Amino acid sequence: EKRMTYGPLSWDFVAELRPFLRKAGALLDMGTGGGELLASLAPLPADTCATEGYPPNLPVARQRLEPLGVRVVAPGEGDHLPFPDERFELILNRHESFSAPEVFRVLKPGGAFVHQSVGGTDLLDLNVALGALPPEFLDWTLDEALNRLLAAGFAIAAKQEELIPVHFLDIGALVAYLKVIAWQVPDFEVARYRPALRKIHEEIARQGRVRFQGHRFFLVARRPGLPRQGE
Repeated sequence: EKRMTYGPLSWDFVAELRPFLRKAGALLDMGTGGGELLASLAPLPADTCATEGYPPNLPVARQRLEPLGVRVVAPGEGDHLPFPDERFELILNRHESFSAPEVFRVLKPGGAFVHQSVGGTDLLDLNVALGALPPEFLDWTLDEALNRLLAAGFAIAAKQEELIPVHFLDIGALVAYLKVIAWQVPDFEVARYRPALRKIHEEIARQGRVRFQGHRFFLVARRPGLPRQGE
């Protein structure tokens, strides 16, 4: 907190989400983490569910969300969603992987999928500075996400993509980030990357911070069709 900053983005995910939330009778939050974002949106629709694929997060999310009436479950393999067809009117997904056909399947006709993602080139220049291999999912871009959604049958209602500044204010914050976000540099150990880390530390000492480039995109996809009568 306050030792790493990014953005700002030209869009506000929560602000973009709220018009859909006001109309939704059934909501799914994919990749809820500890449930912080979803809880902040309360009051929630009476029929609200969440998925979380990281096992240590499940009890945290359940403790936070079940008192709000939210059912929290783990997704299946291959981003399978353990819900029946046409189950939800709104699906939100912030920084979680997804299967476009699965999202389409569980979304009702006329429903919306609101998604923000970390793009594949996020902090690529950090990997370069460390002398590490590039991130695994370099091809994960807005265009790639749109192609998958269109192939699944979605119509695209909104889209944005940006490169944003990411600042680290001390080398400890950078090391902590690389330990938590393990997929950025999978073989990261301080001893292995000590010379490169020292150079970055010296740059922070001179300038007060070090800057890298982040990658984010946002989209809204709709499942074509009209809700059934009475829904």
